Amino acid sequence: MPSSLDPGRRTAIYTLAGFIAGALLTAAVLGFGPRPVMTSVAPRPPAPASTPAVAGSSAPPARPAPAATVAAADDAADDEGLQLDVGNWPDNAPTPEQVFASQPEAMRTALGKLAKRTPGKPNVYAVAFGGDASEDVFRNEAEYLDKLMGTRFGSPGHTLVLENNPDTLATRPLASWSNLESALDGLARVMNPKDDILLVYIATHGGSDHSLLVDMDPIPLDQLDPDGLSQILARHDFRWKVVVVNACYSGGYVPKLRGAGSLVMTSARTDRTSFGCGSDSDITYFGHAWLADGLNATPDFVQAFDQARTEIAGWEKRDAVTPSEPQIDVGAGIADKLATWRKVAKIGPAVPFAPAK
Repeated sequence: MPSSLDPGRRTAIYTLAGFIAGALLTAAVLGFGPRPVMTSVAPRPPAPASTPAVAGSSAPPARPAPAATVAAADDAADDEGLQLDVGNWPDNAPTPEQVFASQPEAMRTALGKLAKRTPGKPNVYAVAFGGDASEDVFRNEAEYLDKLMGTRFGSPGHTLVLENNPDTLATRPLASWSNLESALDGLARVMNPKDDILLVYIATHGGSDHSLLVDMDPIPLDQLDPDGLSQILARHDFRWKVVVVNACYSGGYVPKLRGAGSLVMTSARTDRTSFGCGSDSDITYFGHAWLADGLNATPDFVQAFDQARTEIAGWEKRDAVTPSEPQIDVGAGIADKLATWRKVAKIGPAVPFAPAK
């Protein structure tokens, strides 16, 4: 986790509920006061078929101001309704403090399971980041990407899954700013940063200020924003990158992430929401269209995006909602690099989508 002794790091970001939960957690650790109050996003009644759920809604980089956290949480709350719930932390899981303290070891274990690269050809390695613990949909997409990498793209052991979910607190590293940095540090040692391709897939709620909700209450986690994500990536010498941000308003990431050697895709334009999250959903519209449909139809990431954009537009027209208009930016050289990879990759059969278990 960030060290307060490093002047380049900033204070962790808290939501109002996080402050309350943190205070009560401290009291519990010291041996007095009631059990910590947990923050959760209340389940939303199933949406009518015509109204899909909104999906999300050099030196160490600066972390966003508290307003960023509030904006992402507020946009999610518009659809979900934040409330305090004392019973949300699973009884059979490690305590919040134990989970917090275990993250360095969890990352070492996950990195130690990465498979060695295949020499003599470009490899693809992936980081899947499921940011919001309140909905299984983000976990589902993170773990499904792992399945695609292992079977469809012939790259088993090439994916790091970071996710916030009550069911995986003891088995997966948290999706957090610090763990994302550690993941890229570790991948840089396993990969050939000059020849291999890094795929980063982020799925969570997004705020109208382009902040991304990173939430495993009551553990205080820093939020991600375009400046932060671009600086995290810039600190690592990966020449070839594919970065996918699946969240509302995610088009705001394109200007910060675009560049030579980079393919950037987002599920919505800068001022639009995307659809398909919620407690009644297993996969978002974009995850369904690009991950499950597009990449099973073709291993070409750009072609899969074109197919997904058409498919999503059809769903949104059917549902009479404002189009999300997914965005793409293809930087110089990345299309040719991906074509080179496809020629030598062992592309396997389609992998049907199924929710994580």
